[in-house]
Amino acid sequence: MNETLNNLEVAMFYLMIIAYLSSTMLYWLTLVVKKGWLEHLATGMALLGLVGNTVALISRAIISQRPPLSNGYEFILTFCWGIVAVYLFAQVRYKVKSLGNFVIPIPLLLLLFIIMTMGPDERVASSIPPALKSQWLTFHVITAMLSYGAFAISFGLGLMYLLKSPKEDEDGKSKDQSWISRFPASQVLDELAYKIIGFAFPMLTLCIITGAIWANYAWGTYWSWDPKETWSLITWIIYAAYLHARLMYGWKGKRAAWLEVLGFIAVLFTFFGVNYLLPGLHSYA
Repeated sequence: MNETLNNLEVAMFYLMIIAYLSSTMLYWLTLVVKKGWLEHLATGMALLGLVGNTVALISRAIISQRPPLSNGYEFILTFCWGIVAVYLFAQVRYKVKSLGNFVIPIPLLLLLFIIMTMGPDERVASSIPPALKSQWLTFHVITAMLSYGAFAISFGLGLMYLLKSPKEDEDGKSKDQSWISRFPASQVLDELAYKIIGFAFPMLTLCIITGAIWANYAWGTYWSWDPKETWSLITWIIYAAYLHARLMYGWKGKRAAWLEVLGFIAVLFTFFGVNYLLPGLHSYA
């Protein structure tokens, strides 16, 4: 049975790549050809990728008899799932289909990163390290998955704002008819990014709190200034500064958009840079 599930997981991995690549290409095509059915097809491919992502994670969980959250390969699959799940929810809720042009390429690049940097041995389900044998692991990674996924959405919205706002007049109307004119008004992008970060920030806070509890269980201390912990705190401070500046000083527009972009860069460094450049207690992730 394990061999069947292994084959299923591998098949779902490549299905994800095909689906996210197709979705990305279709979204980019809608920038040139304004056809509603293309957007629906692009969204359908993203949904197909999410289904494959879900099946791959469930297969890995059944094979390993544990949550699929113990190494870099599994964390990236989980990260991809969080990004696409939050994106599809945001699209259904807020109807900003052009957002897919900037969000769906992210999970595609993450999967390509796996192919380029991880050999077959690194993708095989292995026994869980002693430090990960805690119920807090699941809570910690789920909150990270939701917050990181939502921050990827705010990153896409920030990029769209920075492209859109110079093309608008004082009334918020597009001054040209390029593909950028198909984006929602910059004010809409700004408000939506604020709502997304308003959801993601509490998730990140819970991620850090549950991580501290887990660290105390695993290493006997709530905080050790491990590089992963330090950069998680830096990321938290950036988004806290965003919310504080917006609520207290009315920061909107370009300043807010640049913070959205900077915050996600910090997320990526927390996720990748720490693991590969600054080894520490979290080096297994």
